[in-house]
Amino acid sequence: VQLQASGGGLVQPGGSLRLSCSVSGRIFRSSDLAWFRQAPGKQREFVARITIGGATNYADSVKGRFTISRDNVENTILLQMNSLKPEDTAVYYCARSRIQYTTPTAPTQYDLWGQGTQVTVSS
Repeated sequence: VQLQASGGGLVQPGGSLRLSCSVSGRIFRSSDLAWFRQAPGKQREFVARITIGGATNYADSVKGRFTISRDNVENTILLQMNSLKPEDTAVYYCARSRIQYTTPTAPTQYDLWGQGTQVTVSS
């Protein structure tokens, strides 16, 4: 498995979760990595991206609440999610891109995907 996401679960509104995506070493060192999410009946949408050099991009809907980071020792990307809202409920996927896009928000820009982890925000 080249990308494997974990860390999802059930959390109350206002709570926090941290997602993790374990990435094989060769891929980790050569790729920009991102998180997407897909809610039932909706299209997959961009959440956040981190480049090889550590630059980050966020969807407006998560800016200020979510933080993406890279652990270059563990070959892992993390998504710290704070102040969670019911509308954050979705399956979250990690993905990699070979190309550093200026606007890295389209799922078609990513060629490898993890299996997804469910995040449910509900009281």
